[in-house]
Amino acid sequence: MITDEGEDAGFEGVLHAVGPRLRQLRQERGSTLAELAEETGISVSTLSRLEAGQRRPTLELLLPLARAHQVALDELVDAPATGDPRIRPRRIERHGAVYLPLSRRPGGLQAYKIIYPPHFPGTAPGPDDQRTHEGYDWIYVLSGRLRLVLGEHDFVLEAGEVAEFDTRTPHWMGNPDPTPTEVLGLFGPQGERLHVRARPRPA
Repeated sequence: MITDEGEDAGFEGVLHAVGPRLRQLRQERGSTLAELAEETGISVSTLSRLEAGQRRPTLELLLPLARAHQVALDELVDAPATGDPRIRPRRIERHGAVYLPLSRRPGGLQAYKIIYPPHFPGTAPGPDDQRTHEGYDWIYVLSGRLRLVLGEHDFVLEAGEVAEFDTRTPHWMGNPDPTPTEVLGLFGPQGERLHVRARPRPA
């Protein structure tokens, strides 16, 4: 028989797990707190306190977050079965590219399979299209080709080639071909580095 105290403890345990779950979903999408705040209308400070477990999650807060993360509401309080090592990727679309998360532990290195559609994003990169942010990226091309513009350098990576770079360097990635490009990406905090190999794009 489950007592009221046991039910309350279980309920509190579920609520306590929501913060790490929200942080994991946001990191899987590669979003910052500021980007999520703009998307949901929830302040950065509230989002930060929710993820840290310092703010009690309410339906009013969880509904826009579920929409932003493209998950069912009950998935915000869902957790993988204990001892189950299988990853069940949840499809995430960002600006036309498809991201399949291959890791589930928040923090540290995050692994994704990324699919760029043909001729993605459709236009050549301009001076304002290169992004910068904290971290380190490691990219392995599984199939197709990937164009990487890194600062003043322009590369095309073939299948089997790898690139690694500090994301504080302005960068842009796209698919120059009429067929999809599939990439394995590892994204981590500053200082976590791997091997580099890339070939400059022919003039």
